[in-house]
Amino acid sequence: MKKILTAAFLLVFNIAAFAQLEVTTQGSTKILKGFMTQQDLSQDPAFPWYGEGHKTYVPEPGALASFKAAKDSIHILAFGGTWCDDTKALFPKFFALTDAAGITPSHITILGVDRSKKTVHGLSEAFALVNVPTFIVLKNGKEVGRVVEYGKYGMFDKELGEIVATTITKAKAQ
Repeated sequence: MKKILTAAFLLVFNIAAFAQLEVTTQGSTKILKGFMTQQDLSQDPAFPWYGEGHKTYVPEPGALASFKAAKDSIHILAFGGTWCDDTKALFPKFFALTDAAGITPSHITILGVDRSKKTVHGLSEAFALVNVPTFIVLKNGKEVGRVVEYGKYGMFDKELGEIVATTITKAKAQ
């Protein structure tokens, strides 16, 4: 399974340079499917929820500290749906956290999914996506943990911070 995830992760980066973002609408909802950027969300007037959520969020201190400490050694793969209320609530907060931690866009890959939770090149299947948003923490191309929707505490950022902190601790022990 680890070999499949590593291969899928490498595929993500090889495809990203050539991938296009599929844009559809269902009623008044704009759906982005495929590789997208923070700017795709922040600069599009179809996503007013992004700016509102980004401005008002204060990162959880433990998560922020962990992200700052690991900003150059981890990669985050995030799946979300621009149609999904949970994604609308959490993606702006996620980006506020990563912005505050100084994580560069080269350490974040965002994949939009359609309502059936499918994305380009079978990547939602390769990463066994069930619900969105899903945030996957990767180290050296391998998954070290994931948070689905709000996570086990109802605080996605705290749980992500714990995953990253554990990754840092394991790296120091080696």
